[in-house]
Amino acid sequence: MSVDENDFFRRATMQICSSLDIDVAMWRSLQFLKEFIPVDMMFLHLYERDLGAMRTIAMATASQGKKLDHLTPLPKEVRARVEERHPHLMILNQPESEPLGKTMLEQLGKPDSSSMVLHLDVEGKRLGALSLVAEGKGRFSEEHARLMSLLNEPFAIAFSNTLKHQEVLRLKDLLADDNRYLHRELLHLSGDEIVGADFGLKKAMEMVRQVAPLNSPVLLLGETGVGKDVIANAIHYSSPRKDGPFVKVNCGAIPETLLDSELFGHEKGAFTGALSQRRGRFERANKGTIFLDEIGELPAQAQVRMLRVLQYKEVERVGGTNPVTVDIRLIAATNRDLEEMVKAKQFREDLWFRLNVFPIRIPPLRERKEDIPALVRHFLERKSRELKLSASPPLAPGVIDRLMAYPWPGNVRELENVIERALILSKGRPLTFDDLTVGKSEDKSKTPFSTEDEPLRLDEVTSRHIRRVLERTKGKVHGKGGAAEVLGINPSTLRNRMNQLGIPYGRRSVG
Repeated sequence: MSVDENDFFRRATMQICSSLDIDVAMWRSLQFLKEFIPVDMMFLHLYERDLGAMRTIAMATASQGKKLDHLTPLPKEVRARVEERHPHLMILNQPESEPLGKTMLEQLGKPDSSSMVLHLDVEGKRLGALSLVAEGKGRFSEEHARLMSLLNEPFAIAFSNTLKHQEVLRLKDLLADDNRYLHRELLHLSGDEIVGADFGLKKAMEMVRQVAPLNSPVLLLGETGVGKDVIANAIHYSSPRKDGPFVKVNCGAIPETLLDSELFGHEKGAFTGALSQRRGRFERANKGTIFLDEIGELPAQAQVRMLRVLQYKEVERVGGTNPVTVDIRLIAATNRDLEEMVKAKQFREDLWFRLNVFPIRIPPLRERKEDIPALVRHFLERKSRELKLSASPPLAPGVIDRLMAYPWPGNVRELENVIERALILSKGRPLTFDDLTVGKSEDKSKTPFSTEDEPLRLDEVTSRHIRRVLERTKGKVHGKGGAAEVLGINPSTLRNRMNQLGIPYGRRSVG
């Protein structure tokens, strides 16, 4: 049959380029080609050199087109054959004579079929191959090959566009994943207003302004509740990385068994329950900042991997073999004396040297009492909005003096919670804060069952006892010599009880 090549090329190209969905385009092309060539199925293949395998990404039959992700491992001799420079088009009417054709047809479940393979090149670069399959041997002729050779460029361009389109979709999904994650993180930020920046925090904020434009790691030092996370937030959003991600990690809140996976990610099948590949916090922070709160809680194994990240700027997922390069700025925070931990062999000295480049001490609230009036006003306004109050209740006479006389062992976080509790209980009346024990620190020499003060509820007795045990164990909860062992209970049970009582667990509980 005589075929007008120009008309054939034009009509075939219209079908090949009719859709960005390659499965749809292939199905339409198959319907057209069946008029000229005895083809029953079409497959689109991409050679994965690093894997030594052929990936089939789409197929078409008479009834449908379908996207695939089927990987066919290739024997060594077949891989060598694939990497040779083949003619643009090959006819394999006797598949047993060609190792590659035989391997692929067997994998496709069509061992006794004929195939015609069109190698697809764009600008001298081989992208992959299109294979036409017809049941039975000896089905394709030189005339069929001549017609298909006309379509090398349209199929190659369509294939190239498909690969680029898939990459765009992958990056779009990646960006959506990042946006969802960062949105959740931003919900926990306490805002960009630094109350006390001109008074009690003046020295700390001067240091923030000095280091923010640089990429140097920063170590924030201070008691629990002083606002280290707010300072970390200020450093990131004052830096050239402000448009990148800001990822927060509380090292004391992640169970040790999950820490590697959370920080460094894991590959699919790395362990039971790893149903898909997952990026860790370091990868999520790429081109931005990662804030590691309570870094003194890192176990020894994680400290080693952390050192590698800082030295080589790369992470290795759990179950993976290929390192992933990351561009991050590290901010760490702790309420512990890392230098003493180094001396006690509880923290790696080389990691401490890496972290301690630019330490910033955040003073406790009792050392910056001049900030209390501004903090009270700030929290009253914010908590009133959050509680949907029509107006903030007034302060009773003498309240500021009472608040400034209190030692604030829980620092700014305690003040915030005290104000929220007072707003809930006030019912519009002036705020008095009568439940504060003014000017006295707890006498640590008393037993948890002391009756020298007013009678204690059971929760208060339990809370005091747990806190004292944590002081004895230097904040250690689990393991030999930890609080759970001293108390004779399971570490998980202890952590749950501490959560109920509002006791920071891990080494966060000692300041």
